[in-house]
Amino acid sequence: MPLIPSDYKAPFLLRNGHLATIVPSTFRRVEGVNYTRERIETPDDDFLDLDWLRSGAQSLAVISHGLEGSARRPYVMGMAKYFHNKGWDVLAWNCRSCSGEINRQGRFYHHGETSDLRRVIEHALISNSYDTIVPVGFSMGGSMTIKYLGENGSSLPKEVKAGVAISVPVDLAASVKEFEKGSMAFYRNRFLKKLEDKVRRKAELYPDVIEYVDFSKIRYFPDFDNAYTAPLHGFADAADFYKRASAMNFILGVTVPLLLINARNDPFLTASCFPLEQAEQNRWFYLETPKRGGHVGFTLAGSEFNYMEKRAFNFVEESF
Repeated sequence: MPLIPSDYKAPFLLRNGHLATIVPSTFRRVEGVNYTRERIETPDDDFLDLDWLRSGAQSLAVISHGLEGSARRPYVMGMAKYFHNKGWDVLAWNCRSCSGEINRQGRFYHHGETSDLRRVIEHALISNSYDTIVPVGFSMGGSMTIKYLGENGSSLPKEVKAGVAISVPVDLAASVKEFEKGSMAFYRNRFLKKLEDKVRRKAELYPDVIEYVDFSKIRYFPDFDNAYTAPLHGFADAADFYKRASAMNFILGVTVPLLLINARNDPFLTASCFPLEQAEQNRWFYLETPKRGGHVGFTLAGSEFNYMEKRAFNFVEESF
């Protein structure tokens, strides 16, 4: 499916990509989301914390958060509330060590890690009688969503009928390079500080599992990925991780309707993160590139909900 038009209009004061990103992330509050938490065990003697909104619906949205996010981030809660208000059940799951408790194994999570997402969806199918499941992912969670749909292709559970991915760096190497710019220091340092805190906590709890290194030497994402992501998750190095985990590689394998919304003023993305060629080659893949919106922003003036939430639901409703 070729590029599709977008009717998103940014508020005047949030036309700048950085402001569109930072303001909702910092100031948005989503009220009335009262999750019920469930913990499930993983085959490698670890756990995942799942946050549910249930009403006995036959349709379920499975929401995956971004890097160092959680089910409590406003962008996740906003999407969860919107789908739930429309009569859906919602499962917002937390990646390992993102639920408020450090996980037990050495590994964490990354853009290309889909075994936990698969486990979450399988658990939902076993424990409930859903006839429709739609994974929705933001940024890194969007990478997971695209990769899950693409690598499973025609072998997806029949209940998985569509997907939505928002603000996704589908070309990891290019996006990581973008983060080395001086203008990206605020975001880069914020992410690395959060990752450092988790590595330190895990090293204190499980010194035989992971070692804390001098983070003064970790200034950019490749430094962290060479020190931790690659060795903990079976990659040769950071470059190998970026090459093999990039969601771009899996778009052509998608066999259910998939919407990718990437704003053209998203400070995290480069030109290669707008996969026009794949959109032309795969009839199941819908690419929407609003002029504005920032990274996981898309604020709508005077509305409790934002464009991401309304657009995602409308796309899903129109897909089957």
